[in-house]
Amino acid sequence: MTELPHTRSRTAHWLATAAALAAVLGATALLQPATATPAPSSSSSGGSSAPAPDPDQARYPLDCGRGGSGTDVLDAAGADFDGDGTDETVAVVRCRAHGGTPPSAVFVLARAADGGAPRVVATLVEQKEGMSVDDVAVRDAGISATLLGYSSSDVPRCCPDKRRKVKWEWREGKFVLRAAPVAGGGLSV
Repeated sequence: MTELPHTRSRTAHWLATAAALAAVLGATALLQPATATPAPSSSSSGGSSAPAPDPDQARYPLDCGRGGSGTDVLDAAGADFDGDGTDETVAVVRCRAHGGTPPSAVFVLARAADGGAPRVVATLVEQKEGMSVDDVAVRDAGISATLLGYSSSDVPRCCPDKRRKVKWEWREGKFVLRAAPVAGGGLSV
């Protein structure tokens, strides 16, 4: 019986498989949920009397598929962005996955007036954009991050090939996106 050409394993196939597996494991190690608590307030009023909203207590507008397996908060930081004396929380969130890298979203949370779960007051990156978010930092009422994306549907979801640094600044009652210049055909936002 003759073997079909696509069923024979060659060294190149094994090397490609090993490289893909290493990339998936490396990405998984880098994108583990954050265990740190939100950063202290950077407000000029000396901080608020209560801590920033707990991102693990919020409900996020994510589509996690049929039955939904829940969400993971990957990173969070707090600051008083609007100067009202109460800290808000920036949360990087994605659907829980047992493999692969689902897209992330970035939300700003505020305390609920009734003391209930924190509420989403701004969406900075939507899940449907298909990006991963890295290096989130809060400084002087601004939020900076690195957006990781894909140039085409042919690029494996483990290995984003586009990168762009962005910053949101609080201006006139809303967050305004300021993207860094694109070097070498980076992500367009």
